[in-house]
Amino acid sequence: MSEMGFQGLYQLGLLVGSLLLLPSVHGERPYHRRDHSDSQQAGSGQRSSTLMQKFAQRYLRKYGWIEPVKWDSLRYQIPSMPATEEKTPADITVLLTEGQSEATDLEATDPPDLILNPNFVNALKRFQEANGLPVTGTLDEATQKTMNSSRCGVPDHKVPAASEEHYILKSNNSNNSNISEPYEHANIINVENTTQVNTSAQQNGTNSSASDMGLPPEGSFLNRLLAQVRKKRSDSIRSAAQRVGFSKPTVKWRLLGEGYSVQLPLNEQRNILKLAFRIWSEVVPLDFEEDLRSPAHTIDIKLGFGTRRHLGCAQVFDGMGQEFAHAWQLGDIHFDDDEHFVPPNIEHGISLLKVAVHEIGHVLGLSHMNQMGSVMQPNYIPANSEVELTRVDRNAIQKIYGKCEGRFNTVFDWVWREKKANGELGNYHFNTYFFRNSWYWMYENRSNRTRYGDPIQLSAGWHGIPQSNIDAFIHIWTWDKDYTLFFKGTQYWRYDSVNDMAYVEDPQGYRYPRPITEGFPGVFSTIDTAYYDRRNHNIYFFRESNVTAFNVETNQVVPGYPKLITDEFPAVMSNNHPSGNLDAAYFSFTHESVFFIKDTNVWRMVSDNDLKENSTLPYNGLFPGRPISEQWYDICDVHPSMLSMSKR
Repeated sequence: MSEMGFQGLYQLGLLVGSLLLLPSVHGERPYHRRDHSDSQQAGSGQRSSTLMQKFAQRYLRKYGWIEPVKWDSLRYQIPSMPATEEKTPADITVLLTEGQSEATDLEATDPPDLILNPNFVNALKRFQEANGLPVTGTLDEATQKTMNSSRCGVPDHKVPAASEEHYILKSNNSNNSNISEPYEHANIINVENTTQVNTSAQQNGTNSSASDMGLPPEGSFLNRLLAQVRKKRSDSIRSAAQRVGFSKPTVKWRLLGEGYSVQLPLNEQRNILKLAFRIWSEVVPLDFEEDLRSPAHTIDIKLGFGTRRHLGCAQVFDGMGQEFAHAWQLGDIHFDDDEHFVPPNIEHGISLLKVAVHEIGHVLGLSHMNQMGSVMQPNYIPANSEVELTRVDRNAIQKIYGKCEGRFNTVFDWVWREKKANGELGNYHFNTYFFRNSWYWMYENRSNRTRYGDPIQLSAGWHGIPQSNIDAFIHIWTWDKDYTLFFKGTQYWRYDSVNDMAYVEDPQGYRYPRPITEGFPGVFSTIDTAYYDRRNHNIYFFRESNVTAFNVETNQVVPGYPKLITDEFPAVMSNNHPSGNLDAAYFSFTHESVFFIKDTNVWRMVSDNDLKENSTLPYNGLFPGRPISEQWYDICDVHPSMLSMSKR
């Protein structure tokens, strides 16, 4: 090899060696992660803390913890829309410009620490106390977890709807220069400023037209439609000034044709919503009717599913996660169809029934309640699969609509004996039943409420007896007799509790139905009601203002009867007595007393225990009457369209 060749190789070796001795460096990354978490910048922990503070402030302000939100007015904002149609350029690349890098100086871009803001701290403490969290005033882990839970989109603290009436009317009568007023609370989740509208027109003190602001022009169809909706709701509020609720007995609802969910079959959606309305109708004197035919403007509650911007609503859904639905008092209900809604009793997903019951509560006038078990809790609790109204829920809704009142045909305790696995008979039990027309309720005395899912058709639970308007029930129960009888008109039926049906012919050879005068000689041919007294083995038959006692041992009328009801069952308090024409007479095993029921009132008879405590009370005397709804709670009718539904 020539000298020049060796010299070239030597110089090349020196160059390589020098390169190997240089410090190792990394080339510039072609991209970073979206959140720049791979940048490893100093102060990343501070940035995370600041972002959480921003989120917390937005949360507390949006849901009314800093100040109450005019939520019901937000529904009537006119959704923004472009003033002119945007045209797509021939070459889209003319719109492309290089993006600017974001500043990394936290001190230059972030607001002062919210921990020092007393309004924020006080709101945070109120939130923690209401949610049963340690009241620290700091964004601890438990507080952050609660804030990140799935929840209803309705604020926890709102300006009462009745207080917003002037606001709605003012908005309805405003001209174009004031049309931005409904947007006063549109940006309630803005951290920097939530009380002013940041528009150049306001800043410059100029009057902007609706079209300049992206709103429909005056006189447009959308503007007129929203004005009509505002007026309808304002009229509803005025008509219920004393109680902000529906002022009519039947409320119509509809699942909008443009608002079907893509996740569940249509029939299943409607059935779940129907069941949700029924749950409320079981505790208040309101009928909910699904109406698929009337004009849309006559429907009281419109329901629909949508995503992001939806159904012309001014509020925007956030996709899967935080908010699953929102509703307006005396208004509509929207469900976020990005959520995974499922039918009842499905473990994974969000129960549509549970969410619908909650949102209907808002429409009826209820706000959020931080009570364990309440259906009006703001946060979704997946562990609780049952959808039941607690006593707190019932009391709250009845303060608006009152309690259910109504007459009954008969009331009785049904005694039955359990059958063991080996076929032997076990202990005796009883259930209380209320009959009205062709429907019945089972009453759970321990819970002081009706069974969930009642009323049920009489023909579905009691076979072989008349299907409506039963006059009386009697259970003759002695050492050697155990007869269960139903009465209607001039006849009565004996019931076979073992086979759960009325006898056609009983073991003694009597055929049914049987005339009352044949089975009970000397008694009225028709009766108002009757009850059996176990103390003396007498059946007391009532008709108008008279009563007749029939002894089951002698099988004849007790001498001296009939008598006036007021003489046989005197009033404890003068002039407080049903007198006659009773609807029902009923011995209660729960209360160990006899009750007389007439119209919507009930009188309790003096019992043996009462006489032991006060011997001056008259025997068989009647204590002063009181409303049935104060003795037995929530025995409510429901709309006929919901009566045939299966129990949940």
